[in-house]
Amino acid sequence: MSEKPTIGFIGVGFMGHGMAANILKNGYPLIIKGNQNRTPIDDLVKKGAVEAESIATLMKSADIIHLCLANSDQVETVLEGPGGIIENAKTGVIVIDTSTSDPESSLRMSKALKQVGIEFVDAPLGRTPKEAALGTLDALVGADDHIFETVKPIIGSWSATATHLGPIGSGHKMKLIMNFLAMSYGALYSEATVLAAKSGISPQKVNDVIGNSRLNTGFFETFMRYLVGRDPDAHKFTLTNAAKDISYVNQMAHDAGMANLMSAAAKQYYMHATAIGAGDDYVPMLVDHIGKLNGINIQDEVTKGENDTKTTQ
Repeated sequence: MSEKPTIGFIGVGFMGHGMAANILKNGYPLIIKGNQNRTPIDDLVKKGAVEAESIATLMKSADIIHLCLANSDQVETVLEGPGGIIENAKTGVIVIDTSTSDPESSLRMSKALKQVGIEFVDAPLGRTPKEAALGTLDALVGADDHIFETVKPIIGSWSATATHLGPIGSGHKMKLIMNFLAMSYGALYSEATVLAAKSGISPQKVNDVIGNSRLNTGFFETFMRYLVGRDPDAHKFTLTNAAKDISYVNQMAHDAGMANLMSAAAKQYYMHATAIGAGDDYVPMLVDHIGKLNGINIQDEVTKGENDTKTTQ
């Protein structure tokens, strides 16, 4: 492998575009395989990337390949589907899966890749598309020690921290623990603010009290930027992705042989939202749907809270 290995990148969406741009910025040759959205592809090509017409074409040039996809099904298709990475295997290649994936799927895929001479790294992401563009994501890495040392500089081109958590699968497990907490917060804050509104306490009052207490969190502040601040882009993570991740958490608990009452309960709210066709909404918007389940329009309650504040001033 040369001093500056050629990096392949499959999946240049919200997160992948920023990561790929930072790979280029740090001087790595980059070959990309996009999907239907031309905007990020065209932008990266302008910055110096080469677009591959197929995975087979990408495999001919790439030494280290990043995947940044929506779910394990997509990862498995890219790896072992027709025309995929395994079919076009080249010994010595390293695949870095930055998707939030099912750890058991990752272990299966790593074994399948190993059989054709390809190493696997799981490196799911912490933070948002904003940090992806800035090159300051958090990487949660599962990999063999020597492979981690090889990929660490490349991961460092798009991350602020790269935590080696242990063997393959460890990164995806830790990411699911993080998303279990985050999605549970989303469900908990939604139910709590709806309960408050149903009981005569405005979302603004909840924000004032909790925001100035030990119960405040960064996630609470983000949630309130949507609910009270009316910022629809406060947390650009879809309910479809949330439902997928919390489902993976439930499967992880099943695989570990443990009771998981909290994650099972949180899952129901996200599955409800996707079942009624609201999957493209973002996580803080779950509060709107929990409000409807309970007979109120939570945004009307926010307006009432604003009016009450004006009349008391």
